[in-house]
Amino acid sequence: MSMPSKVKIVDVGPRDGLQNEKGAVPAEVKIGLVHRLQDAGLKEIEVTSFVSPKWVPQMADNAEVMAGIQRKPGVRYSVLTPNMKGFEAALPSKPDEIVVFAAASEAFSQRNINCSIAESIERFAPVVAAAKEKGIYVRGAISCAVGCPYEGEVSPERVEMVARLLKDIGVQHIGVADTIGVGTPLKVQRAMEAALRHYAIDDVSGHYHDTYGQALGNTLASLEMGVWQYDTSSAGLGGCPYAKGATGNVATEDVVYMLQGMGIETGIDLDKLIDAGKYISDFLQRKPNSRAATAILNKRAG
Repeated sequence: MSMPSKVKIVDVGPRDGLQNEKGAVPAEVKIGLVHRLQDAGLKEIEVTSFVSPKWVPQMADNAEVMAGIQRKPGVRYSVLTPNMKGFEAALPSKPDEIVVFAAASEAFSQRNINCSIAESIERFAPVVAAAKEKGIYVRGAISCAVGCPYEGEVSPERVEMVARLLKDIGVQHIGVADTIGVGTPLKVQRAMEAALRHYAIDDVSGHYHDTYGQALGNTLASLEMGVWQYDTSSAGLGGCPYAKGATGNVATEDVVYMLQGMGIETGIDLDKLIDAGKYISDFLQRKPNSRAATAILNKRAG
C-alpha cells in the first residue's frame, strides 16, 4: 500500500455546497467563506459557476463574488462553465481554472444538462480549446460515476468511456464523482481504475458525497490506490439539484481530521477550517454537517 505523503484538497463548498440552498446567500457571505477557507490554508477553491441564473439562481452573483475576493498568491480559484456562453461570461473574472462536467449516466445527463453524453462532450470541446488557448487550466468531472438516481448502478465501462472522451477533447484533470453518495469502497476503486486507464494518477481526484455515510471509507480506499487529490466541502454543505436525496459532499473538516491522524500533510489549519465551516453554518442557521467539527466545537464550548 503506497499511501500518498501529502494530499491536495479542493474545497467546493462555495459552489457545489451552496448552489442548492433555497434561501439567497448574499455575495458578501460567499466572499467571506472564500476568505476564511484561504486563510485556513486551502490552495484550491471552487468559487462559483457561470450557468443560467434561471436554472441555478443561487449562482447569479458569480461575477460579483469573483470580483470581491482578495486573491492570495498560490491559491487557485476555479469556476464551473458548462458551455461557451458560461465560459465567455467567466473570462472577465480571470478564473485560474475552469470545470466542465459530463455524466457516466445518459439519464442523468439528460436531466441535468438536457443533452446526451456525446452531445455534452461536443458542447465542451470549444470551451476546453478556448480555455487552453488563454492558458486557463481545465478540470473535468465525471458525475454519477458509481450510481445514478434514474439508472441505478453505473458500470466502470461507462466511466472509462467518459474519461476517454474528456481526454480526447483535451481536459487536463478529471474527478471521479459519486454524485449521489451510493458508492462503497470497492465500487469506487473500480470507477477510479477505469478513469486511470486514460489519466495518470497525478491527474485524477475523488469527489464523494456522504449520503450513505461512505465518503470517508471511499476516500481511504482511493488513498490506498495512491490518489492524492480530493474535492470536499466546508461543513459538509451541498447536494445536487438533479439527484433527489443526495446529501452534501464529504466535509472538508472530516477529511482533514482523518488525514492529519494518518500523518498525511494537507497544509490546512484544522481550527481555522472549523471556524470557516461554523461561519457559513451560522449564516444558514444550522449546525455544521461534519462530525469532526461538531466534536471540536463541543470541546471548545466545554
